[in-house]
Amino acid sequence: MPTAFESRTAMLLGQDGMEKLRRAHVVLFGLGGVGGYVAEALARAGVGALTLVDDDRVAESNLNRQIIATADTVGMAKTTAAARRILSIHPRCRVVEKPLFYTPETADQVPLAGADYVVDAVDTVTAKLEIIGRALAAGVPVISCMGTGNKLHPELLTLTTLEKTSGCPLARVMRRECRARGYRNIPVVYSPEPARAPLVPPAEEAAPARGGSPKKQTPGSVSFVPGAAGLILAGKVVRDITGLD
Repeated sequence: MPTAFESRTAMLLGQDGMEKLRRAHVVLFGLGGVGGYVAEALARAGVGALTLVDDDRVAESNLNRQIIATADTVGMAKTTAAARRILSIHPRCRVVEKPLFYTPETADQVPLAGADYVVDAVDTVTAKLEIIGRALAAGVPVISCMGTGNKLHPELLTLTTLEKTSGCPLARVMRRECRARGYRNIPVVYSPEPARAPLVPPAEEAAPARGGSPKKQTPGSVSFVPGAAGLILAGKVVRDITGLD
């Protein structure tokens, strides 16, 4: 019989589905506005093991959209903040923290062989390509999130494959680079919504960078778009692990 924690989920996924989730190990790259919601949803669904990869710390500017960001976690490593939140929800979850910046040079520190799913919720093209390439080489299903910054319409978010995306600058770069590497049919969550120009600069960028040159512009963000993308990603992972659609 399912536990009280699992009871409502088991009504939809069945006991067999819950057992598959208990045995599942998901590797999650990125714990920002998107990735934090992925972690939250997977923990609440009953995923048995999560490896969390992120080198960042919670900042005050994260409070507007990142579910792991609270007044109590500002300054804390994101992997630690996420792990504590996960275990407060699902104490039996086996959480591994990997507080590192994922690059081709550090990738060996996060083995993917034996995982049941890989989720890419990072921002950099280099890291995204490395994650996808290593997941494919290990024979592990992988899903990737495209850009959610400077957007206001979560209802436009779409679950598709990378080849079918349009209107997203990050997806355009990823299509080109994945095609060059022979990576095909990569599931992604993306939005065709045109990016909006920020109406005011972020407070941390009001002053010029050191040397007088302007800083690279940080995208605007809002509470509901990255979170919605994270929940769509998590839903795909749960459905694939359980074999339900």
